Amino acid sequence: MIVPFLAAAPAAAALSLSPITLFLQADIIVKVVMAGLLLASIVSWAAIIGIWVKLGSASRASRAYEDSFWRTGDMEKFYRDRGKENVPSASVLSAGITEWQQSARNRNIDLAGTRDRLSTAMTSAVSAAVDRIADKLNILATIGSVSPFVGLFGTVWGIMRSFTAIAGEQNTSLAVVAPGIAEALFATAIGLFAAIPAVIAYNRFSHGVNRMEARLMRFADKLYTTFSRELEE
Repeated sequence: MIVPFLAAAPAAAALSLSPITLFLQADIIVKVVMAGLLLASIVSWAAIIGIWVKLGSASRASRAYEDSFWRTGDMEKFYRDRGKENVPSASVLSAGITEWQQSARNRNIDLAGTRDRLSTAMTSAVSAAVDRIADKLNILATIGSVSPFVGLFGTVWGIMRSFTAIAGEQNTSLAVVAPGIAEALFATAIGLFAAIPAVIAYNRFSHGVNRMEARLMRFADKLYTTFSRELEE
């Protein structure tokens, strides 16, 4: 009779540790915490996929656009044909060409002023393009930094519930305190489950956005050099 009893005990323990069981047995406050963290995790993964697709697409498109631009011999013709494409590098080129054309209308061109305006216009275009790509990074930063503390709140609440059960039943056995502690630890686990991917993705995407910004700035610098050389002729 001892062996069947020992075999049944682990099964019962495994059942009590299932995520669904822990959620259903949790206090309403802990349930709200768990549900909020699961929602945060879903939002985080949606943002991760969105930024990954957007950043990868923008990087490949900008690289191909710049290669095509530098192979052309007529900058203004290239701008007429492809200047309105939805590519970060295209917005930088458009800002430079637009300012160049406006400055070239004047017979007496202010060389220093034109150079300053060209630099400002293209730098602003780079910043705007990077801001569009990094639009959802703040979501990952918020989830990554807040989720562990929300999970910790669930942990504290579960432990408080365990102490309340001890006081109410005047019994310190493991059967009394285990449910609340299990709920508390599960809330912490969900908080980490939401936070860890968000933090990793935020760091990785921040690096990618910085690389993208550096690429666009190099493109803007080369354009500035080209425009500056044209002004001197």
